[in-house]
Amino acid sequence: MDIHTPSTPAPQMILRVGPDVLHPEPVALSEAERRQIASLALLRLAAIEEGLLDDTDPVPLGGVLSEAAADAIDAWLARHITLPEPDEATCRRYHAAHPARYAQGERVHARHILFAVTDGVDVQALRQRAEQVLIAVRAAPETFAEQARAMSNCPSGAEGGALGWLTAEECAPEFARELFGQDEAQAHIGVLPRLVHSRFGLHVVEVSEREAGIQPPFEAVQQAVAQALKQQAFATALRQACAVLAAQHGVEGADIDAATSPLLQ
Repeated sequence: MDIHTPSTPAPQMILRVGPDVLHPEPVALSEAERRQIASLALLRLAAIEEGLLDDTDPVPLGGVLSEAAADAIDAWLARHITLPEPDEATCRRYHAAHPARYAQGERVHARHILFAVTDGVDVQALRQRAEQVLIAVRAAPETFAEQARAMSNCPSGAEGGALGWLTAEECAPEFARELFGQDEAQAHIGVLPRLVHSRFGLHVVEVSEREAGIQPPFEAVQQAVAQALKQQAFATALRQACAVLAAQHGVEGADIDAATSPLLQ
């Protein structure tokens, strides 16, 4: 007779907003991805409640909205989120506090280890492997080239992951955001402390050198500064709106309150 207590299976993760299950395998998604899918689903429900979208619109499984739902969400946001134009004094203060973000010609010397996301790959297992390598090279940076040759899915792996000197224009935008335009306190030298996510996959990145770019006068970048402030204001308003909607409809499998960036581009 088996006297051992049978183990209890781990509860299965579910990603749900209101009555709608949103993804068949949410465990394969990052927290940011689950949060974005859930937030879009909340905005879709809000649009239905206001009569901007028919309630027969299909549930956005996997975060794929119908064209009608996307248009209805845009209409809902236009009703509920209005952004004042930032004045010149506010723009000048922001520019003075973040000069590196508007530098022109900034370069970094970097190398990376790419864990490519391809069709059929187990994303959760891939992320765990990438995290393990990140921990290993942060503990022993001298092993970076060896790890790149053994693990990287990029042709640069044969060269120890070397990417050489890069400018922001030479990188995918989501990759560039992690490497360039950092304020002095955040301009990291060494192995970056977290994985960099891009359209190509997950990257372990090391920056060995940085060359600051030329700082243009405020007048040359005033419009870009104003746009950045409006994007920040939009992100804050959107987070607040989604938090209110989450309290109304209920969310399981995503932390809506943890959002730190705009959900819609």
